[in-house]
Amino acid sequence: QVQLVESGGGLAQPGGSLRLSCAASGFTFSSYGMSWARQAPGKGLEWVSGIFSDGSPTYYADSVKGRFTISRDNAKNTLYLQMNSLKPEDTALYFCAKGSGSLSWYPDGYWGQGTQVTVSS
Repeated sequence: QVQLVESGGGLAQPGGSLRLSCAASGFTFSSYGMSWARQAPGKGLEWVSGIFSDGSPTYYADSVKGRFTISRDNAKNTLYLQMNSLKPEDTALYFCAKGSGSLSWYPDGYWGQGTQVTVSS
């Protein structure tokens, strides 16, 4: 049974940093691309970043490029999202998603429950 559990969200000040984690189980984590997406209040789901199974290459939405870094530790079955220079518009519920293959981070239907990130002074 595929399980994805996000953690690390919270309240941050503008310009601050947070590191999200996504603990994966129930599948061979090292064989699948992964991604992060977010949903702000009253808005639709926005894809944020993707990573292939071996950690390279990585992809980012223009809205977070240069500020966020996606990474993974296949030995720990964990996906990360390092978020720096946070802005109020980064406030959202952040989800991780399992990809459909080693060279695809496009979500295949398995999502975590999300972790809330709030950026406010």
